[in-house]
Amino acid sequence: MSDFPRSPRLLRGGLVLLDADDPSTPPRVLVLQYNPDSLSRTLQVQGAPPDAAGHNEILRLKGPPVESIKLDAEIDATDQLEHPDDNPAAAQFGLHPQLAALEMLVYPTSTDLQSNKALADQGVLEILPASGPLTLFVWSASRVVPVRITDFSITEEAFDTSLNPIRAKVSLGMRVLSVNDFGFDGTGASIYMLYQQAKERLASMNLPAVIGQLGLGGVP
Repeated sequence: MSDFPRSPRLLRGGLVLLDADDPSTPPRVLVLQYNPDSLSRTLQVQGAPPDAAGHNEILRLKGPPVESIKLDAEIDATDQLEHPDDNPAAAQFGLHPQLAALEMLVYPTSTDLQSNKALADQGVLEILPASGPLTLFVWSASRVVPVRITDFSITEEAFDTSLNPIRAKVSLGMRVLSVNDFGFDGTGASIYMLYQQAKERLASMNLPAVIGQLGLGGVP
């Protein structure tokens, strides 16, 4: 990024992890080192089934679409290794700390695993799966949305003399969590509704078109 004083401040994309059980707990923030060049989104429409009774039913929407997000992010420890005194963790472990922080998004904690093992040893028949954090994907102030990580892959591309990764690509797949998942109560639902309402405001700013632009004199 340029050091010119009037250069615009580059905002970073990233993830914010909230404790869904204790909102007072400070959030954990994972910032992408470099913003991806592209981000793909897929919206699966939640409409009435093709065999829905009644001709008007086919136009109904059962709820928000199922939105999926995919991105590829690059992580590089080269700059940190140039100043090892300022970055002792990078000097000793390369990218391991950054990669581990991302990977913990899809791991239950070892404490939860040990607790469930103790319950199983006591003969508890039903053990609830460990609860993860409420994960928010942040891509500008207009796009802050609760997500669940659906797939995660890492390609480590370069290593130091101790075989610590120093350059890697991370591919993240996320599914947006909506009121279909949360209901209408709780922090996740509130954040999703703000996301959809922001989208509605942006849509209202789109300049209206006229049907003549489509080569028609009117609706057939």
